[in-house]
Amino acid sequence: MDSMDHQTLYTCPMDPDVITHQPGTCLKCGMDLVPITDSNGNHNHSGHSSMEDDFKRRFFITLPLTIITMLLSSNIQRWFGFQLNFPDKKILLFLIGTIIFIIGGTPFFKSSKGEIKSKNPGMMTLVALSITVGYFFSVAATFLFPTESLYWEISTLISVFLLGHWIEMRAVRNATGALSELAKLIPPTAHLIENDSTIDVQTSQIRIGDRILVKPGEKIPVDGVIVDGSSFVNESMITGESKPVTKQKADKVIGGTLNQDGSLTIEVQKTGEYSTISQIIKIIQEAQSSKPNVQHLADKAASILTFVAIFAGIASFAYWFFVSPHGVIFAATLAVSAIVVACPHALGLAIPTVTTITSTLGAKNGILIKNMKGLEIARKINYVVFDKTGTLTKGIFVVQDIILSRNSNYSKDELLKLAAAVETNSQHSIAAGIVNEAKKKNLAIPKVLDFVSFPGKGAKGIVNNKLITVGNKKLFEEKKIEMGYFEGANTDNVSTPVYIAVDKQISGIILLSDEVRKEAKQTIHKLHDLGIKVAMLTGDIKTAAEKVGNSLDIDTIFSQVLPEDKMNKIKQLQNEGNIVAMVGDGVNDAPSLTQAHVGIAIGAGTDVAVESADIVLMKNNPLDVVKAISLSRKTNIKMTQNLIWATGYNFFAIPAAAGAFYQLFGILLRPEWSALLMSSSSIIVVLNALLLKKEKL
Repeated sequence: MDSMDHQTLYTCPMDPDVITHQPGTCLKCGMDLVPITDSNGNHNHSGHSSMEDDFKRRFFITLPLTIITMLLSSNIQRWFGFQLNFPDKKILLFLIGTIIFIIGGTPFFKSSKGEIKSKNPGMMTLVALSITVGYFFSVAATFLFPTESLYWEISTLISVFLLGHWIEMRAVRNATGALSELAKLIPPTAHLIENDSTIDVQTSQIRIGDRILVKPGEKIPVDGVIVDGSSFVNESMITGESKPVTKQKADKVIGGTLNQDGSLTIEVQKTGEYSTISQIIKIIQEAQSSKPNVQHLADKAASILTFVAIFAGIASFAYWFFVSPHGVIFAATLAVSAIVVACPHALGLAIPTVTTITSTLGAKNGILIKNMKGLEIARKINYVVFDKTGTLTKGIFVVQDIILSRNSNYSKDELLKLAAAVETNSQHSIAAGIVNEAKKKNLAIPKVLDFVSFPGKGAKGIVNNKLITVGNKKLFEEKKIEMGYFEGANTDNVSTPVYIAVDKQISGIILLSDEVRKEAKQTIHKLHDLGIKVAMLTGDIKTAAEKVGNSLDIDTIFSQVLPEDKMNKIKQLQNEGNIVAMVGDGVNDAPSLTQAHVGIAIGAGTDVAVESADIVLMKNNPLDVVKAISLSRKTNIKMTQNLIWATGYNFFAIPAAAGAFYQLFGILLRPEWSALLMSSSSIIVVLNALLLKKEKL
């Protein structure tokens, strides 16, 4: 996505975390989407904040008119013992009531139109219905039949709704809005280097391959690689890493991060929708559009509650007008009150607000949740399986020693050169360790011909007209290469041995070791504290695997596991009745990540689009696995609390609004009090969800 048009982002006025690259209507509520960035990448202050300001403005316009309406009401005058009568008072009430109805009711009518258009009638539809019924009843009472109107009730109802939505949208803005904030991380302009000079251009005009200058204190505008300079870069807004990271030539940088104390020349590698921030936004969007199972329960309850609200309104009117006659005003007032109080807005907010905060809180901690169902299951995990290399260890293999066979015709450096020649074409971290050792010694690595890779075992190729085989014991057994002096031996029983054969004759062993991460042991202990067992998968020989596993207090060690067998080990644990999470790098671990109940890809860095994982961890820190599980458990608690409150208060509120307690206890909920209670319940679930932000993972 390199074109400037694709830099424009659109959001829903009612939900700031609905963000898309295309204009249209919101899939949630049906409202028209509004731009939050223009074609130049500049950020507009429209959308949700303008909707919030609109509710505020309409509230303060209608408030004085509502007070006048109340002062002109016969009931209010009777209750407070004063009189304010004059000719055409009813006409004035009609005019003021109409102004309030139009000015105050417009946002609810627009939103209800969106709900109906999207075939998802809900809260706004019920609000529009209740104030419309009350208004037209009052018009009829003014011009068609002589009775008390409901102008002051409808006016106060509208004012309370406007106030409630203004306060609620402020709370929701504090709870959400993270995607638009992520989008704003990208600076609108960049210093493009052309012909040894720099010119300022719109970030949207930058192309792959361009070189840009980033000065100290500036945000890095795009993803790229440093070609000149060094600096500290603050990546906390992307990875959650609190400490600035040292960056120098050949290091990758992420758009939106902050360059601190040095000038950097960067070659652009990713732009538009392929940038890290765009990928993160996409992942969070997918997470927020994916629904945990409890959301389906809430949706069903909200749908039922919509019909309950309409039924409660009709039933309360019928009862108080026909069965226990208290007059049409009393019956209509309670009907409106019952419809209002049963609005399922709290239910509609209960789960999405929590999931929105969860996904954004996770992103701030370098934890990208791709699927809310995966996060929901994560709280039940009782077994975490780690792929050893690059997860519990640093994944950087270092040559410890080279041992020659008794009949070897080569020196250690010559053998290293031959092995490095074959391993140059391999992507494995062990192969990289051998090649790096050869380069460190400034050895001239010869070319390899007829290279063949054996995943999880090794490789072979023709080097200097000789067949060189490099790999583990399993490969040598398959190729029927005699181990001779090395049969059954691993000199230190700790390092990872790589065998080398020349023309099918064993010539030596290269011993490599991989350093265990300092956070690994702490991770295992924290998982044990949560009641979770830990397993480790590795292709290492048993003695080397047990050395690492026992030092970390790991419960189950699977050694000498080939990549294609990893999935079977996950199945084995699942067949024993365990809820299993698999933690790997997302590349050769894809099948096992998919097989596990929850797949966790670790160390994604700038490559955040890991298809096979439910959760993506930006950093190579196994402690983030504990954070992800902790986030899952805290999220579930908030979801449960909100669901209980959003459904539970209706057991009292709906009967009270319908007048069930009136004859026994004299308790009535007028429409404005019903609106206040309904709005309060929505605000309560939002504020409860907001408490997640204060949780430490």
